[in-house]
Amino acid sequence: MSRPLKTAAIAGAVATALIAQSQSAQAGKKEKCFGVAEAGQNGCAAGPGTTCAGTSSTDYQGNAWMLVEEGTCLTIELPDTADGKMRTPSLEALDRDLPA
Repeated sequence: MSRPLKTAAIAGAVATALIAQSQSAQAGKKEKCFGVAEAGQNGCAAGPGTTCAGTSSTDYQGNAWMLVEEGTCLTIELPDTADGKMRTPSLEALDRDLPA
């Protein structure tokens, strides 16, 4: 293989790797979404009474968060509360469904 051909092949491989890395980095952006985690499925430090990941004790605990794909948090559908009120996710901690 000639030197110019080798150089072109290496440049192509590097360009392909950079494009793939850029696309996976964009697809991997995450954000904290509060009030969507089931009991024991939260990310780290879910507010008072919790110490780290997996320590929330209530489903959809308002101050418990989990990482979701960026831009999807507010579109997550949740079941209504026991008294029929609608639950909604949030990008900030909520004062609902907190453990007693």
